[in-house]
Amino acid sequence: MRSSNSGFSGRVSALALGLLLAAACNRDKKPEAAGAGGAAPDKAEKKIALLLPESKTARYESHDRPLFEQKVKALCPECQLIYSNADQNAAKQQDQAEAALTNGATVLVLDPVDSASASAIVARAKQSKVPVISYDRLIVNADVDYYISFDNEKVGQLQARALVDKLKADGKTSGTLVMINGSPTDNNAKLFKAGAHSVIDGSGFTVGAEYDTPDWSPDRAQQQMEQAITRLGKEAITGVYAANDGTAGGAIAAMKAAGVTPLPPVTGQDAELAGIQRILSGEQYVTVYKAIKPEAEAAAELAVALARGQPPEAGKVNGKVNNGKKDVPSILLMPVAVTRENVKSTVVADGFWTAGQICTGAYQQACKAAQLQ
Repeated sequence: MRSSNSGFSGRVSALALGLLLAAACNRDKKPEAAGAGGAAPDKAEKKIALLLPESKTARYESHDRPLFEQKVKALCPECQLIYSNADQNAAKQQDQAEAALTNGATVLVLDPVDSASASAIVARAKQSKVPVISYDRLIVNADVDYYISFDNEKVGQLQARALVDKLKADGKTSGTLVMINGSPTDNNAKLFKAGAHSVIDGSGFTVGAEYDTPDWSPDRAQQQMEQAITRLGKEAITGVYAANDGTAGGAIAAMKAAGVTPLPPVTGQDAELAGIQRILSGEQYVTVYKAIKPEAEAAAELAVALARGQPPEAGKVNGKVNNGKKDVPSILLMPVAVTRENVKSTVVADGFWTAGQICTGAYQQACKAAQLQ
């Protein structure tokens, strides 16, 4: 994602002020919604807003949105859904949140473009007594009601541990790694990086080049990998830590274009279809599968409960995560590392992807070798 600059900060500050000032005009126009400590009347209008950050990462439109919407409709036929995708634009997400609140949203489920500036959205929601669920990415320094995600340091640890273990299994105990991290404005990316470094630092392998990737952009990741190859030399790269499957795809494209043969082990995350296909064909070593169905459905269950003025189902909240302002009650799920050996027992068994979706064209032989067909 982009680096911060004074112009952007000024726009966000102005938007934040505008959101807070607008609250007084809107509070009397909508029914009072449930907060963490308050309850909306059961007969009140129930509008649940799902605000997702971007569409470059395939999961949001292909999995998070439909799974969330299906669960809400099953649990609460009377609930209305308000959906927006910010296309990686924090200011746009601010506008979408304001529109949802003006439209009568009684719960916000917010996956922030920018984990810090999204605190203005939370402050605006609090003015209207609307609870906020921080979804997948943690909103920092804000009075968030609940957080639903995975143990994100664990994600980075799984990625790095799989990479280091693979290299050692191949007989390598030292060498140079390239790290292609996620967006500098995504709090999760910071946690992935911290988890990865906790394994890599002291592993015997050294980081020869490391980059943060604005907007989680595969194109930027490809450019960064090109820079690393120029800087280090294509023969010197022992392995690549890529924070998700999109950045992994960019890094692999750069190495293939530069004639890096064989490709070193490359990590990823999200179990995107292209990532799974690369794993089966041997271009990518591992991805981290975060079972989005239980995440999206847990968010839907919690949102419906809050819309009805009810507490979360007993036992659902299983931890607390400090966001700089408070210990946020959290639902934390466990990620799983996926290699060629367990594609069938994880993403296929869960129905995340079917064998028919994976095993197209050039991937049919690789699927047969992995016993997917």
